[in-house]
Amino acid sequence: MENHTKERLQDPTMQVPSLNCIDLADHDLHRSVVSLKQACLDSGFFYVINHGINEEFMEDVFEQSKKFFALPLEEKMKVLRNEKHRGYTPVLDEILDPENQVNGDHKEGYYIGIEVPKDDPDYDKPFYGPNPWPDSDVLPQWRETMEKYHQEALRVSKDIGRLLALALDLDANYFDTPEMLGKPIATMRLLHYQGVSDPSQGIYACGAHSDYGMMTLLATDGVMGLQICKDKNAKPQKWEYVPAIKGAYIVNLGDMLERWSNGFFKSTLHRVLGNGQERYSIPFFVEPNHECLVECLPTCKSESNVPKYPAIKCSAYLTQRYKETHAELSIYNQEI
Repeated sequence: MENHTKERLQDPTMQVPSLNCIDLADHDLHRSVVSLKQACLDSGFFYVINHGINEEFMEDVFEQSKKFFALPLEEKMKVLRNEKHRGYTPVLDEILDPENQVNGDHKEGYYIGIEVPKDDPDYDKPFYGPNPWPDSDVLPQWRETMEKYHQEALRVSKDIGRLLALALDLDANYFDTPEMLGKPIATMRLLHYQGVSDPSQGIYACGAHSDYGMMTLLATDGVMGLQICKDKNAKPQKWEYVPAIKGAYIVNLGDMLERWSNGFFKSTLHRVLGNGQERYSIPFFVEPNHECLVECLPTCKSESNVPKYPAIKCSAYLTQRYKETHAELSIYNQEI
């Protein structure tokens, strides 16, 4: 635990990076692609505005999220995370930075993925299947609101995916094929943070990590907390706060896109520090199909730039990363 002894909680008014803002309603496609490419090369983080999701609807999604987390723990544990990574994750369930964290993340969450019925041929795949849902008598319209949001966020993800393809000198529809984003693994996660982080004591709202998949769309309630570290190898690491922009997504690239692009695009280290305020956010994690083989894209390799990463199947990669960062479900069986 030596790594966290010298760091102190930073002043949230300090060290704010300038991130590019991508307007999905901009008719100048070239301008959008150039701006996006610059962001992907620099930090892998950018804002997305005019994405088409109604602001009133977003407020309703956050209101419904708050209602779930306000339930008694006993009620929330009825929909505990299952082996397909759907459902409720209690405080300290996840530990993303074991070198620096004393315990797990000081947050609780709720995973919701693509709903796949039992008679679907893909039902047995590790990241497909039915979602556990809170009782509709306890939270009426909750499921309907979350399913609608999942569909909307997936639509926006595919729009961003087309810009990413162009930024990688690929055909705009490159990622739209069934083995990529045509039938993706797309998981949203409701998150609720509480408490005060103290890096000097190894206490974090969310430990430092990079995301596993292709990209993440983050909606927040505006409470400051997210930080990024553009250079993970710097000593000491420099952490910068990312402020929210009302109505905008904060989007970041994941490790799979870094692998796909042969390290050309960046999957950046990020974390969340709590400041005593309650904080709610909703990341939407976008990954390709289970069977997708993530290997160097044709436009990202040459004789002088050979592939840096071995090819790996999407489902195998995700399964390993989830296993590394989440508590064994058996511990909850002992507690119940």
